[in-house]
Amino acid sequence: MTDEYTATTPTVPAMRVIANRYRLAGELGRGGMGVVWRAEDTVIGRQVAIKELRLPEGAEEGVFQERVLREVRTGGRLNDPAVVTVFDVVSENGITYIVMELVEAPTLSDLVRSNGPLPPHQVASIGLQVLSALRAAHRSGIVHRDVKPANIMVAADGRTKLTDFGIAQAVDDPRITTSGMLVGSPAFMAPERVAGREAMPASDLWSLGASLFFAAEGSVPFERASTAATLHAIMNEVPYLTRVRGPLASAIMGLMTSSPEGRISAEQAHHLLTLAAQPTTPPGGQPTLHHPGPTPTMVAGPPGMTSTAPVSPARRKILWTTGSLLGVALLAAGFFLGKPVWSPSVDDQMLPTLTYGEGGDVAELYLDSSASCVNTTLDKGRSISQSNWVDCEEPHDVEWYGQHTLLPSPNEPGAPQARYPGREELAHYAETTCGLLFHSNRIADDRREQLVYRALIPSQQEWEKTPDDLDGVVRSIHCFVGNKDGGQRNDSVVQEVE
Repeated sequence: MTDEYTATTPTVPAMRVIANRYRLAGELGRGGMGVVWRAEDTVIGRQVAIKELRLPEGAEEGVFQERVLREVRTGGRLNDPAVVTVFDVVSENGITYIVMELVEAPTLSDLVRSNGPLPPHQVASIGLQVLSALRAAHRSGIVHRDVKPANIMVAADGRTKLTDFGIAQAVDDPRITTSGMLVGSPAFMAPERVAGREAMPASDLWSLGASLFFAAEGSVPFERASTAATLHAIMNEVPYLTRVRGPLASAIMGLMTSSPEGRISAEQAHHLLTLAAQPTTPPGGQPTLHHPGPTPTMVAGPPGMTSTAPVSPARRKILWTTGSLLGVALLAAGFFLGKPVWSPSVDDQMLPTLTYGEGGDVAELYLDSSASCVNTTLDKGRSISQSNWVDCEEPHDVEWYGQHTLLPSPNEPGAPQARYPGREELAHYAETTCGLLFHSNRIADDRREQLVYRALIPSQQEWEKTPDDLDGVVRSIHCFVGNKDGGQRNDSVVQEVE
């Protein structure tokens, strides 16, 4: 059962008064959970919205009433500009009424279906406001459980409200539902809920991601011809974005990571959406970075591409954990999922991606398992030799902060003979991966504004090497960070992520 409300032609209910105080003025909408009325609070003379709740099929009335009252009162304590304020809860003649702030604005669902996909900066702004409401709820121990476009209201001035706090919680409880019944909107239900797990804050974040996908693309990511097909798609398929890229795409795909443990956090989503809500192009065209010295300073890291030096397990633990950063691989898979990339046009801390290996921008990138910092810059035409690697407490230009292996070397048993996807596709993947990691807690928060980062990808010749080649084949991306002003450092800006 869903809690969809559809607008109706206002009907006046013969001066019906609730609790000797609220005079109903007309019907605003109705759906599976009941009717929403426009009303007047006759005591203080303000307009309100009143939701008249219906008892769900199979529910026990007493349990339903108790649960609704308790949860909605909890929701009424939330204080956030994006939360629809709950003024009162009334039980009269066996019916529960929720008295709320009247918000006269279309829902996100109505807005997109009428006007099509929204501009990326507007999608990001809506996301930030809904995220603010969810963070306030989660801090109070409340899980919304029914975040969807029909519950997000967007005013003409951009103000956004998330409705139905507490209502979804009150209904989605095994004590008041028929066995096996799904409560909520299946197309916006997080995979773990479909699998039978209890709703959690991360579940709300997934639903927010799906709602923003709808706003950006104009289509529901997993909506199919039947509920069963929809739930199957949520559990087994991956959507792809075609209209947005950069931080907004990274935020949406990061929020929609299947595993709740691998999903980006609310803090990471906030940072990405803040970037996406900003103007994407500065006056005068494409943004550029200016560095002192003959070449832009940046980047290089331990994993070398043409060396046979091994990389120790300690060096590789740096990156992909069982926590939120596991979602990067799925989120960043631009050449599989429609290029959700981190673009220089929206992140002025990212330098252009370079290739490494045979025929690449960086012909030699020596691996060193004992150091993380390099005492030379990494630009086109440069090479990093064994002698360039230093301890990070010594003066250095750049620091390596992560890698991700795309495919195993053909030298390894069972390795696929994958075709080269193209420089642009690999760059999309690498920029998103390195960008999300750069804006996570992998980089010290108090240093990040002083830094720039760059991704390195294998050249086509490097990618297409065969096991017969002397140096083997490397199919990994690498992330590097350095000072924005081009100066050297004598400390590390990279934090261990356990």
